[in-house]
Amino acid sequence: MKSTLPKKVIVRPRAKGTPPPVMKKIGWSSAAAIVVANMIGTGAFTSLGLQLQSLQNTWAVLSLWVFGGLISLFGAFSYAELGTRFPRSGGEYHFLSKLYHPFIGYLSGWVSLTVGFAASVALSAMAMGAYLVAYIPLSGKIIAALAILSVSIVHSYSIRQSSRVQNFLTIVKIGLVLLFIVSAFVMEPDQNAIDWSGGWQDELFSPSYAVALVYVMYAFSGWNAAAYIVDEIKSPRLNLPKALIGGTLLVSVLFVLLQWAFLRQASVTQLQNNVEVGQIVAHLMYGTQGGQLVSGLIALLLIAGISAMTWVGPRVTRTMASDYSVWQSFARDNQYGIPVRATWLQTLISLFMVLTSSFEQVLIYSGFVLQLFTTLTVAGVFIGRRQNNSKQYYRSPGYPWIQIIYLAFSIWMLIYLMIDQPYESLMGLSNLVIGAISYWWSIKRSHIDPGQA
Repeated sequence: MKSTLPKKVIVRPRAKGTPPPVMKKIGWSSAAAIVVANMIGTGAFTSLGLQLQSLQNTWAVLSLWVFGGLISLFGAFSYAELGTRFPRSGGEYHFLSKLYHPFIGYLSGWVSLTVGFAASVALSAMAMGAYLVAYIPLSGKIIAALAILSVSIVHSYSIRQSSRVQNFLTIVKIGLVLLFIVSAFVMEPDQNAIDWSGGWQDELFSPSYAVALVYVMYAFSGWNAAAYIVDEIKSPRLNLPKALIGGTLLVSVLFVLLQWAFLRQASVTQLQNNVEVGQIVAHLMYGTQGGQLVSGLIALLLIAGISAMTWVGPRVTRTMASDYSVWQSFARDNQYGIPVRATWLQTLISLFMVLTSSFEQVLIYSGFVLQLFTTLTVAGVFIGRRQNNSKQYYRSPGYPWIQIIYLAFSIWMLIYLMIDQPYESLMGLSNLVIGAISYWWSIKRSHIDPGQA
């Protein structure tokens, strides 16, 4: 293991709040690739089968994805404004620390460290193992663990290498989605699930529509990914908005077309209540051998997501660690500005989840608290405008209405999750209690005034 990590490490701790010594920065296209790779994951290839349990009208189904894209775009506008106002890596951790109180920011960073990125990496890796276990003489868990280790090694050297690998994997991911879309509209199916009738109004206002929309929003998660690596983006006031908004727009269009493609190539009976939607449609369009090839491409799609989260997640840990001396060892970078220790801390947590298979429920309850902090962040746009309304920062179009719409939807979803999944929601809140204990222990050990942490 030691031979895989860079030998030269900068051990001198940085002053609080000082950005890492980045030797090479990325442009908006690489930052947008991170957004795209984070957004396009298992949700886009699995959610449709669950939606078709209660929704049959094509207008209603596709409107879910249009609405999900709009809400995500509204969030991207808000994060772009905050990212240019507070240009430092860390995402919600940094924004909430500045807008509200360091304690709120710390809790956000704690959630990201413990379950946010690590659990998502583990889930994607295990899904990839499930796709490849039939073709590789290894267990699914071993495949997942090897994928996590390989990606972590790639992201332990330099930003240039991380950028090249991420761009390549993202191109493959987009290519796979486009392959599905083009093939579905070119090839004539034997049967399909298309229903353009006028019954969509009844489905649109049904409780089932609300349930389906929650799952769609999970599929759209990741639109804020570039906000976590602001320090590594060239001219963030110009390039961060382009990456967040451009990446979100691209994925939103692809998601709508992809679901339409699935509906066009398979019947409701074939898709309904199945999560292997991509695999089912691939076998219908390309046959058994072609379907196996596409399954391998889907595995590459999942690797792209693992790569993006392995790049982004440790930046939150590093920023958080540089502010609290008790976690200082995880704020140290190699000679190219890579937070190697933070990267491998996240890797170890992900590997633990894979090997113990105990992360599924953690991922469910983490959804509640992650949505909670995203809601607080978007609400912070109002606070930021009150603190400094200067036009030198990127200013969200449609202010304040797009923020109000986003917050109304987000609060509705939080209330729904509390009612529909009370146990998981309370478990998520219990993780915040542990984070609070960690916070007070950190400031006590660091001899920091809680108001100035």
